[in-house]
Amino acid sequence: MTAIHIQEIASIVQTGRVLTDESDRFSYSFDGSFGTYLPDIVIQTKSVEELAELVKYANREKIPVYPRGQATSLSGGPLPVKGGMVIDLSVMDDLLEIDEEDLVAVVSPGVLTAHIHKAAEAKGLMYPPDPSSSHVSTIGGNLAENSGGPRGLKYGVTKDYVIGLEMITPQGEIIRTGGRTVKNVTGYDLTKLIVGSEGTLGIITKAILRLIPKTPASETVMAVFDSLVDAGKAISQILSSGILPSKMELMDQASMVAVENYQPSGLPLDADAMILIELDGHPMAVRDEAEQVSKVCKAAGAREVRVPQTKEEQEDVWKARKLVSPAIARIKPTKISEDATVPRSKIPEMCRRLQQIKEKYRLHLVVFGHAGDGNLHPNIIADKSDKEEMLRVEQAVAEIFEAAVELGGTLSGEHGIGTMKAPFMEMELGAAGLDMMKRIKEAWDPNNIMNPGKIFPEPGQKLVLSE
Repeated sequence: MTAIHIQEIASIVQTGRVLTDESDRFSYSFDGSFGTYLPDIVIQTKSVEELAELVKYANREKIPVYPRGQATSLSGGPLPVKGGMVIDLSVMDDLLEIDEEDLVAVVSPGVLTAHIHKAAEAKGLMYPPDPSSSHVSTIGGNLAENSGGPRGLKYGVTKDYVIGLEMITPQGEIIRTGGRTVKNVTGYDLTKLIVGSEGTLGIITKAILRLIPKTPASETVMAVFDSLVDAGKAISQILSSGILPSKMELMDQASMVAVENYQPSGLPLDADAMILIELDGHPMAVRDEAEQVSKVCKAAGAREVRVPQTKEEQEDVWKARKLVSPAIARIKPTKISEDATVPRSKIPEMCRRLQQIKEKYRLHLVVFGHAGDGNLHPNIIADKSDKEEMLRVEQAVAEIFEAAVELGGTLSGEHGIGTMKAPFMEMELGAAGLDMMKRIKEAWDPNNIMNPGKIFPEPGQKLVLSE
């Protein structure tokens, strides 16, 4: 970036910071996925008006703009792959209002999602989307990636709770979509289009989120299986029995062993799989549903079914599930986190395919995730300094995506596409479907300045983890 550009940008940012030192810029060159890309300049400002002027300038000069929250993205969402300008939205964290009458939260993009949960619960309300990274990820990043989480089974994902946005278009205009009403059928639903667009259509500067009353009671059921495929069958049978749990999480043997080695939790190490089911609602209803779920699991082949009796026991069980990611990260230094998702009826077959891929490529593949909505998390633990192993990882990841699409599923349930999954987009959408998305992008952002290099594959682009 030329000195003239830097001077012009600095003159626009009157209330924030402009970072140009290489050490500062390097801090913004990576996220939770793969690859390091150095931006030319980093901007921090709380002023929406200054951001709008910056985007106008960037559009005029055709400078790439990369919105960024806390960079917890596992798909390469905020990576500045074309250099240019990174906008650090994590500093925009001043607005967090809970309106009990309208049942909405009004937030700025840098607010941590966990802080929204805490503020809503203090008023007896709930913001259901609960990505596992909520204690460190910003709501702006969650909106950009349309994040999910364990409660997605019953309550849906981020887009289901966003009813209004303020955003800056690629031309630097400040627009508002939706509003504070739950029902709104005025024109095209631009709110839903923007949520999940991964920063390619503009910069979100404010959001209005729908809240719901907090449920009064919950019960947890833990079911242990000697077969991962049987566990998958039990998940399908519970859902077809007429019961809709708030969470249904799966842990395979490798993930349980990792947790026990990391922090002993009393998990059954000789079992092939474990399902954790949470039911919420009226106290009498959830007790009855816990009994029914227990019966379904036993009929599906569970060797042990347990219902924790105290709040402490419940918390211990769920803590073990949350420990999976940090536990497996200790096995080898490189963790490849995927989230291919299949229809619920195909969960047993997807589990079978994952076992075959694990054996075929001789990899440390761990399966866990939000199995109730088909959103499995096959994680591969490797060492990126081992080039031969990483080549096998690349082939395995490609086969995981192929298996998901063949079974009627999707490349991503919650992590987004970013750079990691762009090469596989046509496989799922077809050439015409992908072209339609490109045409929307071109109409919104004809100069392609907003988060370029994401979602849409470059010619000949392939998944590369071994460099």
